[in-house]
Amino acid sequence: MSLDRLGLSPKILQAIKEKGYKKSTPIQEKLIPAIFGGRDIIAGAMTGTGKTAGFALPILDRLAKKSIKERHYPQAIIITPTRELAKQVYTNIEQYSKYLPLRSVVLYGGAKMTTQSKKLKAGVDIVISTTGRLLEHTKAKNILLDRVEYLVLDEADTILDMGFIDEIRQMLSFLPNKRQNILISATLSGSVKRLSTQILHRPQLIEANSMGTTASTLKQIVIPVIKELKNELLSFLIGSRNYQKVLVFVRKKQEADSVAKELNLSGLKTSIIHGDKRSGVRAKALEAFKENRVRVLVATDIASRGLDIPTLEVVINYDIPHVIGDYIHRIGRTGRAGEKGLAITLVSPNEEIALKDVERLIGKSISREIIDGYTPKVVAKQLGVRKIKESNKKVDGAFGNKKRASIKTNKKRKTTKRDRFRK
Repeated sequence: MSLDRLGLSPKILQAIKEKGYKKSTPIQEKLIPAIFGGRDIIAGAMTGTGKTAGFALPILDRLAKKSIKERHYPQAIIITPTRELAKQVYTNIEQYSKYLPLRSVVLYGGAKMTTQSKKLKAGVDIVISTTGRLLEHTKAKNILLDRVEYLVLDEADTILDMGFIDEIRQMLSFLPNKRQNILISATLSGSVKRLSTQILHRPQLIEANSMGTTASTLKQIVIPVIKELKNELLSFLIGSRNYQKVLVFVRKKQEADSVAKELNLSGLKTSIIHGDKRSGVRAKALEAFKENRVRVLVATDIASRGLDIPTLEVVINYDIPHVIGDYIHRIGRTGRAGEKGLAITLVSPNEEIALKDVERLIGKSISREIIDGYTPKVVAKQLGVRKIKESNKKVDGAFGNKKRASIKTNKKRKTTKRDRFRK
């Protein structure tokens, strides 16, 4: 649908067209009119479907029409689970509102309270924040929430998975009873349903697709692998297939450090994002990846929220996430806004049960690809003849047009020689 048919003001249309938006996405076509209608909303939207514009544009439109330039006070609160997502939403809102008399601010932990406090006291209309930092400013009386008209909980499932329900309840006590509530979630879990009953009043359910489904342009593959050979297979896949921009997800911070170290030793320039890294370090790592100065970015699930990486070629799940719903968030980083994407999941024998949970979540089986030399014997026996003889193929790029080195296994140590790759 044309953006001109969504009822948005000319100044907003000008800003989003300059940003490159041409047509609305399915979630936007449903969400924007619904927000204009004024009802509370629970919306199912995975990452990369245009959900931020879906909730931000109608709110900006309404606030701009009643705004007085000399008076700025918090009228819309957007809560996100992490600082990365908060910063990304803030950046988008700044772009959408460039021709509007509105002010926005982003609040998150790790930044100076005094700097944020000055911006709040200067007057703002839209506040994008993590739960903890918003509560800090509220209790310090740096911000009053008694005139808020819109409350958005973005990635509500993640907010709950991270254990922020108590902070949400505290925040609600500072808000007026009369407001429009918008809850956005990639999955409609039991905890999200319970939260919706506490916050929303007779909500309208909006789904571009069924919650838990993935984009049709996204190809998903499972590769069974012997656990001890995961690092080697990861390097082999990236190098032999000449993937130039790869986001690798791992469950644990220590695992992220180990995986990144092995990739760098294999000649694949790699950076890391996880919770132990300072905000500035994480921002530099992400920027280097976006600018193609780094070929691989390794990230944990929590640190990855809000990563917006244009033209991301491949997502590789080094393992299956602890929270199964995070699988949707992970693979949603590629195949965004109608573009093609590839999501590869490496599955060792002890993860087969978790894989079944993922397949139940997305409502379909994921096709398997066998890489000769890496497949657990039990899996190879079950799948029979479906094998891809990668070791016998000539490859380009990182391998320098040479055949893959043969894998020599020491049975006593159960280790393998690591292939070397050059960028």
